[in-house]
Amino acid sequence: MAAAPPAPAKFPVRHFVRGSLGTGVAVLARAAGSLVVNKLVATLAPAGGLTLLAQFQNLMALLTTLPYDGVQVGLVKYLAPLRPGSPRYRTWLGAATALNAAALLLGGVVLALRRQLDWGSLLIFMVGIGLITGQAMLGSSLLAAGRLRAYIGLTVALAALSTAATAAALWAKWPLPRVLLAYLLAQGLTLLPALVLAARAGLLQGLQLRAPISRVALRRLGQFLLMAVSTLLFGKAVDYVLRDYLLATFGPARTDLWQAVAKLSDNYTMVFSAVMGSVFYPRLAALAGQPRAAREYLRGVLLLLAPVLAAGLGLIYACRAWLLPLLFAPRLLGAQALLGPQLLGDWAKLLSWLFIFQLTARARTGAYIAVQAASAVVFAGLLGWLLPRYGLQGAVLAHAARYGLLLACCGWMHYWANSRK
Repeated sequence: MAAAPPAPAKFPVRHFVRGSLGTGVAVLARAAGSLVVNKLVATLAPAGGLTLLAQFQNLMALLTTLPYDGVQVGLVKYLAPLRPGSPRYRTWLGAATALNAAALLLGGVVLALRRQLDWGSLLIFMVGIGLITGQAMLGSSLLAAGRLRAYIGLTVALAALSTAATAAALWAKWPLPRVLLAYLLAQGLTLLPALVLAARAGLLQGLQLRAPISRVALRRLGQFLLMAVSTLLFGKAVDYVLRDYLLATFGPARTDLWQAVAKLSDNYTMVFSAVMGSVFYPRLAALAGQPRAAREYLRGVLLLLAPVLAAGLGLIYACRAWLLPLLFAPRLLGAQALLGPQLLGDWAKLLSWLFIFQLTARARTGAYIAVQAASAVVFAGLLGWLLPRYGLQGAVLAHAARYGLLLACCGWMHYWANSRK
């Protein structure tokens, strides 16, 4: 009689909760740093400064999306089961370095051709982007090796340095463009402690500058890079164009009202993303070969998060009258009229991300790109319909409708796929 197959590995929801608490310090540091930067710019910079800060951060995201959401995500998946310093480990690090360098070079060329920055600012900007990309790659390596404490330390350092640099530049009354470059370069300084922590963890042993690059590693990481391209085109670029349109149509002061709501959303979305990226995604990736266990884990986390997110976002809405002036500036109190649809859309967006993480963990490149593209097309159509009719309110209504439809579609597809098994 044949032996029974081994039971699939279990990752109960309590592991998700425990891991989430473990990343709490890092998440709170990032959120606190972002809130302080937003507050400083909203109160000390001229009207429209909050929107210009967001546009600068969006420009940073346009150049770092391919490394962060593509190369680094794949790197965590492929490094996690390997011994640091082993030949295969060095192969994946080498391929990731090459792809990151190529992505940054491409981004720099595009910026130079579009002439969005003068040559001096462009050089400083690209140096800063290169530094934070290197830090992020080393942070991903630490995360894959289970060095969560070191990863948390890097996150705290990044938040502290960027906040301190912004505060010092604003109080010195620097022009806003120089303040934003100081904000970027301060984050890049965290590459130095990242190198020290990675070396102590043995992640850099045996690395050679002239080592051959594996085509297999490039191809496999390239799958994640394609997913990041879809995020770039159908996510970050759409946000950048929308903000440009709102600035041109409603002016900086009025656009700041929408931006305050979007910035508030960015802060708790950042918290959620950090927890999911450091706790949920690595465990889901580990279960990629065990579909049943992965579905059970996803379903358990979904049932846990749906009411928790609803309660948290409901509390934010209840406190909106004093929360917006506290976090930003009293002149932005009018943004509370835009908050309801934004929160509703964010609830649907965060839950839909759980299903999309599953596509990433299973390297379902085609399905991931199709979801991103369809979502962006629907959003563009909704904006074209709602903005002329409702003004700024149309932007948040389109956001709520977009992610409500996405969550409904993801839930239906998940149910349909499971019902066939």
